[in-house]
Amino acid sequence: MQKTFRIGSLADHTGRSIHAIRWYELQGLIPGVLRDRGGRRVYSELHLGWLELIDRLRRTGMSIAEMREYTALVKAGDHTLQQRQKLLAAHRGRVNKMISEWTAALKLIDAKVEFYEEWLATGKRPDGFFLQPKARMQPKRSRGQ
Repeated sequence: MQKTFRIGSLADHTGRSIHAIRWYELQGLIPGVLRDRGGRRVYSELHLGWLELIDRLRRTGMSIAEMREYTALVKAGDHTLQQRQKLLAAHRGRVNKMISEWTAALKLIDAKVEFYEEWLATGKRPDGFFLQPKARMQPKRSRGQ
């Protein structure tokens, strides 16, 4: 038999607030929540993993609308497997692009930290630290030009 949780216990296990869990449920982001005879929510171990997924998707920039779409696809059944895969593959592409951009930014920050470390160590401003400008964007032209 699968372990069940009340909302407070689920909050403790996941590190999310009761308010956040209720909000996720109201947004349609937690499928399969049952209620007991007293009307209290009853969660399963499945919900632990589901909340972790939703949190990771949110942290990586997936919109609430996309998470709702994904959740609806899951609830619709196995005939939506390809749609789910495509949705998550597109998100993965955006995440990889973001990682690439952040990696480039981190390299620049690292170089600047080293620049200041050398300056502090020697008491003299190091030569040669110049930012490489990004390709300049062409200004948009109005239709009349």
